[in-house]
Amino acid sequence: MNRAIKFHPLAVGVMLACGASLTYAEPALEEVTVTAQKREQSLQEVPVAVTAIGEAALIENGIADITDIQKLSPNTTLQVGRGTNSTLTAFIRGIGQQDPLWGFEPGVGIYIDDIYIARPQGAVMDVYDVASIEVLRGPQGTLYGKNTIGGAVKYVTKKMTGEPGVSISGALGSFNQRDFKLSASTALSDSLNIGAAVASFQRDGYGENVVTGKDHYNKDVLSGRVSVEFSPNDSLFVRFAADKTRDESASKHGHRFGPGFVGEAVLDSIYDTETNLPSDNLVETSGMSLSAEYQISDNVTIKSITASREGSTETVIDFDSTQGAWFDVPAFYDDEQFTQEFQLLWEGDNADLVSGIYYYDGTAAGAFDAVLGFAAPGGFTQNVAGTVDTTSLSAYAHYNWQFAEAWNLNVGGRYTRDEKSAVVFKGNYLGFGSDTFHDQYYAGTPDPIFLGALTDYTGENDWAEFSPRIGVDYQLNNDVMLYAAYSAGFKSGGFDMRGDASVNPETVDGYDPETVDTVELGWKMDLLDNRLRLNGALFRADYTDMQVTTQTLVPGGGFASAVLNAGESRIQGLELEASLAVTDNLSANAVIGLVDAEFVEFIERGVDVSDELAMQNTPDTTAMFQLNWSLPVAGGEMVVIPSVSYRADTQIFERPGILDQDAYTLVDLTATYYSGDGSWNLGLQGKNLTDKEYRIAGYDFGAPFQTGFYGNPRTIALTGNYNF
Repeated sequence: MNRAIKFHPLAVGVMLACGASLTYAEPALEEVTVTAQKREQSLQEVPVAVTAIGEAALIENGIADITDIQKLSPNTTLQVGRGTNSTLTAFIRGIGQQDPLWGFEPGVGIYIDDIYIARPQGAVMDVYDVASIEVLRGPQGTLYGKNTIGGAVKYVTKKMTGEPGVSISGALGSFNQRDFKLSASTALSDSLNIGAAVASFQRDGYGENVVTGKDHYNKDVLSGRVSVEFSPNDSLFVRFAADKTRDESASKHGHRFGPGFVGEAVLDSIYDTETNLPSDNLVETSGMSLSAEYQISDNVTIKSITASREGSTETVIDFDSTQGAWFDVPAFYDDEQFTQEFQLLWEGDNADLVSGIYYYDGTAAGAFDAVLGFAAPGGFTQNVAGTVDTTSLSAYAHYNWQFAEAWNLNVGGRYTRDEKSAVVFKGNYLGFGSDTFHDQYYAGTPDPIFLGALTDYTGENDWAEFSPRIGVDYQLNNDVMLYAAYSAGFKSGGFDMRGDASVNPETVDGYDPETVDTVELGWKMDLLDNRLRLNGALFRADYTDMQVTTQTLVPGGGFASAVLNAGESRIQGLELEASLAVTDNLSANAVIGLVDAEFVEFIERGVDVSDELAMQNTPDTTAMFQLNWSLPVAGGEMVVIPSVSYRADTQIFERPGILDQDAYTLVDLTATYYSGDGSWNLGLQGKNLTDKEYRIAGYDFGAPFQTGFYGNPRTIALTGNYNF
């Protein structure tokens, strides 16, 4: 077959740096290359926990966007955030970011071609023009910096080969799904290549606004990317890339658990709404980058990565999910960032070094109204607005030394200094909407009357942190590698944009970074003449100074928010991945993640309430089992993949409540046919075939303001791809 090697998601996701991919011509596992340590290496040789999913596995598993990856990587949560269509909620090993408010930092870093994406808005990226996706588990502070204390997700786009080509893909499916992807590249000269890709993702809603008939939970995304690559000789490679995505999917609102504020009945469908707010919603993200790599000698290479990105969001959230303006939140976010990274890579006979300097300059701004129609006869509004400017400079080095025939020592560290300045405002208005949003959403009601400011300050702070890593690995024999490592990381401090200085005067001081220290023991085994791969890791993380966000409604109207370094937790667990080539055309893949995560301390109003709480978005068990069956059909090859994935009971927030999701299992089945000449393929993809209802997010401000957001229902899609 001329088909590309398949990087199998479970096996591939190889436990810690392990990975595997299965060919169908012979019962053996193939080597997979990753860039987890910022250079190309075999997954089986890298002492890091990483799952790598290549292009063929993405196709065969029907991976539509980055959230589909969560079932392929143990102890991983990648889901669409509450009240959004394209904001990412990411947790790995119990660490992440639930609150996407501007100015807050993520706990899992998202990267496009090694370029850090600072904001979760627009991070639910659709999969197109992709070479692979990698999920790195555990702190990545040495090589990837702050805000990767849970891990990192890398979205790696394709490089051009210089050969002219055009690829057309599409999908037709349930709920009138209509996807189209087009990519093309060609050589302008022996040293210059140019390529472009465009993708449109369209789908009707899983539900509707039962009052207006407008779509709800629909999809309307247009995205494009262009790149130019210049390589005049074997020593120099330069790449310019630019991308833009526009998401106009309808605004998303939650499903009420009980009657509305004036007794409105609960809707029959979890995907329906009866909001008074418009369906218009817009998320735009774009970026440009220039990367250059120059090989000075056989041993030394230098790299430069220059990038800028920006994003904007206009959205509305209806917390009461009724036709009344009892609790509405219209909002906008704007962000921009500039990054510059210089790297020096050295390779010796028995040692190598990755080192660099990284600079980040970014601004995150936004505003929202909490429109509380129940708080006053003529409406009552709290307006929150602010800006956070961040400058970060860091230097890092990671050294690997083979000090004996079977032994390797790797040691590294990163020093980071952050500076932040913030402007924060919170004020009360009588009426529906503040001056910022009234005319857009509440025209026809009396103009708002400003009652006074609750918070109005400018704050500055800076933090410095050193994140070390030390590890050792031992090659027991040609088939077994053992490793042990200690690593540390931190998530930056900041200022609470919602902070209410009238209730919590200390909000003007901001909050400090949170840190994690992790010890990991891992193994990688290729057995039975490379027919069986068993990889695993045991880990323990001590998570301190956790940034805890609290929001409560204030009697008489309004809400109070606070971010405190109030938590400490201990997280320990096991990750296992296995892949078995049963026969020449049948393989089995399995993955399991076990986590025991508990709060050691959680200070709330001066009292330790850790015994009452549990880690959010961290089920104690995640698992998946998959068969991969290939057989010759009509001169080509058919690949059939049935899979079952399981997630145990999950708390959406630290405190147990009505939002919590019981354990659930999803069943998928895909079938992909590859033509004999490798020029085209057809697929049939069935997702959530049992039509399981499962909650992935929600809001709980007490009845009647308790709403949930849900994962996708059963969908069937016919896909196709043709390469010219």
